[in-house]
Amino acid sequence: MSSNGAVTESLLIITGTMGAGKSAVLAEASDILTLRHLAHAAIDLGALGLAHLPSEVGQDGVMYRNLESVYKNYAALGVRQFMVARAIESRAELELIRSVVAATKTAVCRLTASMEVMQQRVRMREPGVLQAEFVARAAKLNAILDRARVEDFTVANENRSLSEVAHEVLVKAGWIPD
Repeated sequence: MSSNGAVTESLLIITGTMGAGKSAVLAEASDILTLRHLAHAAIDLGALGLAHLPSEVGQDGVMYRNLESVYKNYAALGVRQFMVARAIESRAELELIRSVVAATKTAVCRLTASMEVMQQRVRMREPGVLQAEFVARAAKLNAILDRARVEDFTVANENRSLSEVAHEVLVKAGWIPD
C-alpha cells in the first residue's frame, strides 16, 4: 500500500546479469506502456545506488532508501504499476524490493542471452578503467543468478529486436495482451 493508502497493483522486476539488457528492456517496456497510455513508473534500481560512499555506509541500504522515496513519490501521484530493473542475487533481496514496493501481484522476469553476447555488450557499454572487472563480473553474476532462481519466467534477449523482447516481457507478466 502506498503512503496515500492506494494499493499498488503490479510490480514487474526485470533481472539478469550484466549485459543481459535490463536497462534497455526496462526503457523499451516503458515506451510500449506509454504508447498505450498506461500509467506506470520504470525504475533502474542500479542508478539509484550509483555512488562511492564511505566504507562504513552500506551502499545497498542507501539504494533501497532511494527506491522507497521514488516509489512513494510516484504512488502519491496515483501510479499503481511499477517496473524495477536490478540483478536480484538472492531471495532475501527479492523480498526487500517487495517490502518497499508492496504490490498485489509481483512478477520477476530474467533476461538471458549467451555469455559471449552479454560480455560483448558490457565491453561496449563500459569502455573505462573498470571494463575488465565488469566483463568478468558478468559470468560470476550469471552463476549467482542461476543459483538464486528468483525468476517467475525468462525471456531471451538475443538475435531479436528490443521491442520484441520488451513486448514479450510485458505479455508474460500479464501487463498487456498478446
